[in-house]
Amino acid sequence: MNGPFSLPRRAPRKVTQPKVTLAHGGGGTAMRDLIEDVFLETFSGAGHAAPEDQARFDLSALAAQGDRLAFTTDAFVVDPLFFPGGDIGKLAVCGTINDLAVGGARPVALSCAVIIEEGLPLETLRAVVASMARTAAEAGVVIVTGDTKVVARGACDKLFLTTTGIGVVRTGLDVGIAKGRPGDVVLVNGLLGDHGAAILNARGDLALETPIESDCAPLHDLVATLIAAAPGIRMMRDATRGGVAAVLNELAEASGVGVRIRETDVPLRPEVNGFCEILGLDPLYLANEGKLVAVVPPEEAEAALAAVRAHLLGREAAIIGRLAAERPGRVVMETRFGGERIVDMLVGDQLPRIC
Repeated sequence: MNGPFSLPRRAPRKVTQPKVTLAHGGGGTAMRDLIEDVFLETFSGAGHAAPEDQARFDLSALAAQGDRLAFTTDAFVVDPLFFPGGDIGKLAVCGTINDLAVGGARPVALSCAVIIEEGLPLETLRAVVASMARTAAEAGVVIVTGDTKVVARGACDKLFLTTTGIGVVRTGLDVGIAKGRPGDVVLVNGLLGDHGAAILNARGDLALETPIESDCAPLHDLVATLIAAAPGIRMMRDATRGGVAAVLNELAEASGVGVRIRETDVPLRPEVNGFCEILGLDPLYLANEGKLVAVVPPEEAEAALAAVRAHLLGREAAIIGRLAAERPGRVVMETRFGGERIVDMLVGDQLPRIC
C-alpha cells in the first residue's frame, strides 16, 4: 500500500495464501497482490486512476471550505484488535477524524500506514480494512494513500496502524487549549469511560453480566452542531488516553485557570462506576473514543448543552464544572460527600494499549 488508493484498469490481483508472509512486504508480486486485493479493492472500489506515490488535492476546493489546513497523525496498537463496539480499524479512522474535528476542522482525507506481523490471518486483515472503509464512508471521509510493511513474528503484536488526516478549519473559528477564561463552562457529550471499560472486559479481566461497548465514533458532525449553537466556543478536546482528567489538567495549565468539577455531575454508566470501585480505578482517567470536553462561554452554555443533547452522540451530555480564577493550574473536584480533592495528571496510564 503505497500511494493513492485507486485501482489500475486491469482486474485486481488476488491473494491466495491464508496468512500474511514476509514476501507480502518485500516489494514484489506478492506485495502487489496484497495491496490490490486487500487495500485498493476495499478503499477505492471501482477507481481507475493510475496509482501514484502521493495523493493530490485541489487547493481551491479546500480553500472554499475554510481558511486554514489542519493536519494530524496517530498510531494505534490496541489489544485486542476486536472489541465490543469496534476494532482497531474503526478506532484508527474515528480517532484521527476526532483529532481534526476538535480543532474545528472539517475532516477531508486520511492516509493509513499498516505494520503487519508475519502470520496474521488474511481474514483478520480483511476484516480490519473493511471496517476502516465502512467507517470512513459513513463519516464522509476518504482514505487516499498509505503504506504497508510486514515484519517478522514477534516484531509487532499482530497489527499496528498509523493514520494521518487533513481537514479544513472553518473561517473565523479560533479554538485552543489556552483559550479558557474564568467563568467558562465545562461540558462533556456523554457517559465517560466506556472505551476503557470495553477494552478491559474484552481482555477477559472482567466478567460483567452486561457487556460494555466502546463509545468509538466520529465526532465531526456533533462538533459542527456544537459550534453552531455556541459560536464563541473556547476549546474542544477528545478525551482519549488519560481521560477527562488529562484534558482538564492540560486546560488548567495552558489557560492559567482553575478548573472546578462536581462529582455528582460527571455522567457514568453504573457498570463502569461499579467496576472502577472494585478495581480501584478512577473513571476520570479512563479512555474514551467518542467523547469530547468542550469549554464554552457561560452565556452560551445552555444552548450548547441543548444542541448536543439533541444529537445522537450527545444524548447523555452534561455540564460538569466551570473555570475559575482561583487555584490556577489546578483541577479540583467537589466530591459527593461535600469535600474536595485534587484531580492530578497520572504519571503513566491505568490501562495500557487501549488505543
